[in-house]
Amino acid sequence: MEFGIFVQGYVPASRSRTDPRAEHQALMEEAAYVVQADKSGFKYAWATEHHFLEEYSHLSASDVFLGYLAHATERIHLGSGIFNPLPKVNHPVKLAEKAAMLDHLSGGRFEFGTGRGAGSHEILGFLPDVTDMDATKAMWEETIAEFPKMWREGVYEGFAGKHWSLPPRTVLPKPYGPSHPAMWYAAGSPSSYAMAAGKGLGVLGFSVQKVSDMEWVVDSYKTAIDKARPVGDYVNDNVMVTSTAICAETHAKAVEIAVGGGLNYLQSLLFRYHDTFPRPEGIPRWPELLPEYTEEIIELLIAEELMICGDPDEVFRQCKRWEQAGADQLSFGLPIGIPPEDTMTTIRLIGEHVIPKIDTDPVHRTTRYRQAAGHA
Repeated sequence: MEFGIFVQGYVPASRSRTDPRAEHQALMEEAAYVVQADKSGFKYAWATEHHFLEEYSHLSASDVFLGYLAHATERIHLGSGIFNPLPKVNHPVKLAEKAAMLDHLSGGRFEFGTGRGAGSHEILGFLPDVTDMDATKAMWEETIAEFPKMWREGVYEGFAGKHWSLPPRTVLPKPYGPSHPAMWYAAGSPSSYAMAAGKGLGVLGFSVQKVSDMEWVVDSYKTAIDKARPVGDYVNDNVMVTSTAICAETHAKAVEIAVGGGLNYLQSLLFRYHDTFPRPEGIPRWPELLPEYTEEIIELLIAEELMICGDPDEVFRQCKRWEQAGADQLSFGLPIGIPPEDTMTTIRLIGEHVIPKIDTDPVHRTTRYRQAAGHA
């Protein structure tokens, strides 16, 4: 199992009220986390693309953010988690160009993740006439197979669809090195996992909450991936899942950090904006908040395998559970409500004590797929 982190530009109001530079500080801190993750042996960093989601995510121009990180890092792969290819959000040709440019700037380290947006508040900002959020599926389906053609063909043959069109044009630049960046899809439901697998796409499992959720994820995905008809040059057989992670020198210190991290507020914002996600029982409607997390709640979340938290040995065992459940990549959300030095400690300790014991392959999984396709 490989390891990653994801960043989203979280700027809670509690921080903005006391620091007029809070937005800038949050973005710069998250860039620094990726740089440290690169030094600590993490293989992937994922940057979100969200629009209009006040507090929850101010990282709207993730292509610019990743361009900076391409120069600031050496080995870590940099992923769009996601780029939104709905034509009224981002024109598909411009996304193909940005992806290829990032591939050059990073020396072939770019990972191309796509999705359809966080929920109605985001989607309806660009598509005010949409009455059914499922309508975005057709827009995404119409577009996704065109990216490899734009990258591969000297003169792209053009496209005439329901939602966008383009006459024949040369789309530049072409990706760097063999083939093209690995392709991923941010999936929520079991049917989405199977759909992505059928197209040969890796899955960004931002919706997986706990280890026991992996069973249906792996079953639906791995069954379908064996019969994939890839839209690109190769099958990216990959399931990435996410979890909150806090690692400290002692269990007591990790729990103390978690209690002070404002995690209840972040979770409340998640369900405020991701209104297309299934809402678990007991989740209040915004602006009502989840109760503040106590030591007892944090210990319960750890016991229920809903977060990774503890000393390095405990975190190692918790990560092994994800590997045993079938995750190909475990990516950590690093709570921005905690002091930056504690987040840096989490990254360093996991890099020192956890990753070397689990991920023993020096080559990225997606690099192997891409190189094999380039030599085919």
